[in-house]
Amino acid sequence: MNLYYLRLRGVRIGWFILSFIFMFSIPLQAKEISSTLNKKDISVCQADLKSKIDTILDQEELKRSHWGILVKNLDNQTTLYELNSQKYFIPASNVKLLTTAATLIKFGANYQIKTPVYVSGSYPNLSVLKIVGQGDPTFNSKQLETLAKELKARGINSIDNLIVQDSPLEKPSINPTWEWEDIQFYYAPAVNKLILNENTVILTLNTQEIGEKLAMDWSDSIAANQWIIDNKTVTGEEDSSYSVSINRNFAKPLLTITGSLAINSDPRILGMTVVNPGEYFLNSVQFYLEKEGINIIKSQVVYGDSATENLVKIIEINSDPLQEIITKTNQDSNNLYAESLLNLLVNGTPENSSLDNLKEILTELGLDTNSYHLKDASGLSRHNLVTPETLVNLLTLMAETPEGINYRDSLPIGGVNGTITNRFKKTIIEGKVQAKTGTLSGTSSLSGYINPPNYAPLAFSILVNKSDLKSSQLRQIIDKIVMNLGSLKQC
Repeated sequence: MNLYYLRLRGVRIGWFILSFIFMFSIPLQAKEISSTLNKKDISVCQADLKSKIDTILDQEELKRSHWGILVKNLDNQTTLYELNSQKYFIPASNVKLLTTAATLIKFGANYQIKTPVYVSGSYPNLSVLKIVGQGDPTFNSKQLETLAKELKARGINSIDNLIVQDSPLEKPSINPTWEWEDIQFYYAPAVNKLILNENTVILTLNTQEIGEKLAMDWSDSIAANQWIIDNKTVTGEEDSSYSVSINRNFAKPLLTITGSLAINSDPRILGMTVVNPGEYFLNSVQFYLEKEGINIIKSQVVYGDSATENLVKIIEINSDPLQEIITKTNQDSNNLYAESLLNLLVNGTPENSSLDNLKEILTELGLDTNSYHLKDASGLSRHNLVTPETLVNLLTLMAETPEGINYRDSLPIGGVNGTITNRFKKTIIEGKVQAKTGTLSGTSSLSGYINPPNYAPLAFSILVNKSDLKSSQLRQIIDKIVMNLGSLKQC
């Protein structure tokens, strides 16, 4: 499978098909790495740790890369290894460690986002039905279908004015520091108040007869209707090279798809963003209401804070508990979830202050406000700067809070789940590493906790920038370092 469009950028969307894609397309090399590590399981004396890690990094192909590492004994805060730990690095998805920590401290693990539904008028014919978006990233079509059935069961037959209230600004919120080539794909969707199906739709490319255009099938026709497709593809000869490319016209929602797919190839599954999330939500609500026989006279998306004084709240649709949301954020490295969590921190203040609110929470925790600079909540921005020391301090500070266990449990577990499912398998630290990954081109990171079998618990951060090596090669080097940490013992 060609991974150009579903390449790992420190993220894996938690949505059904895309999770499946990642599970079976990315970890192959990671399995090879774990097998190699397994053969080299050894004990490492604390006094030898520095020389062991220095030897790993003393390779010709790594000399142009920028490495930052900090390892501390979690019990007594003793530094066991340090390299450029106070230097700034682009952290990629390690930013999510900051985002999820602040949100968990602010709201607690049991918090749920509540999306209210208001009405006016008399049954069975309502004057208004209004849904006010609250930024719930877990909202899905099944919930809309259930809402429509509930309204029908209450005897509603028609609605004069269906209103959905989205974000304060009509333009969907796309971070200006994200790369343009990313924002048509699933890992960089717009973030708004009315999120549905993670603002993502799946496009499947299927072969036809040789020389014919590829067939294009969408998982959701409502979302698909927002895109204009210029199909310049072709079904190629058997075993011909895959060369499909997608380009977006930013003046209008136009995707130009070119290239070929061999006739004997499996379908190619691409995750695309929804062009206009507010309209997508509205049209989907209307679809399910009309499916239940509820007639809609007029429908509209409104932006900003419109009045609800003359309306009656009849239903609240609850999100998953915050613990499940931050777990999906960290374990699947879900960018939309991370950005939605940041929006929860706005608290009625202007949206551009949400990062300030995050910083205020983490400053109260004890984190140095000058040790990191953020431009987003997910790590997709290359303008984020964090030191390894910042991340280790965050991990140690969070371990001392009432939410420390919940925070740690949200992280991927080596060899068990999340983005490190296939790392550290069949080694002495399988199941003993809980850490957040991060990947951008030339950038890789892993920060979290280790429970070595023969040593005290550790907090660590490993960041590498400015590398010309493949992500898989960088992960292999990081994993060798982590294996040495997991093999520590007192000598």
